[in-house]
Amino acid sequence: MRATLCLIGAMLMTTTLPAQAARPDPEARIAKALEGRVAGKPVDCIPLRQIQSTEIFDRTAILYKVGSTWYLNRPASGANFLDRNDILLTDTHSSNLCSIDIVRLIDQTSRFPSGSLGLGKFVPYTKKKG
Repeated sequence: MRATLCLIGAMLMTTTLPAQAARPDPEARIAKALEGRVAGKPVDCIPLRQIQSTEIFDRTAILYKVGSTWYLNRPASGANFLDRNDILLTDTHSSNLCSIDIVRLIDQTSRFPSGSLGLGKFVPYTKKKG
């Protein structure tokens, strides 16, 4: 009986390890996405209508692409809910997306809410000159 349980445990470990290895570390993905860019002074808001795309880094951050400047936001709260397969639903009260705004997360498949988060400051990243 004990040998069977050990064998089942070993089989489960071998089936989950490749899946985990296939999904890169969020910090490594952020570093790769921002390669060749330099950080600027954090800002409270970015122009909402100029956001061209977003990229979610699981349980870590959101990258907002606004023209040639990209803004990395590490949520002040709720980052543990971030999943790159979620839809970001933001309720704003101005023409800007600000660090005081709340973002609700919607699962793409089920369309059910999967959490919410409070945005942090936006760190601008621009391409290195030269």
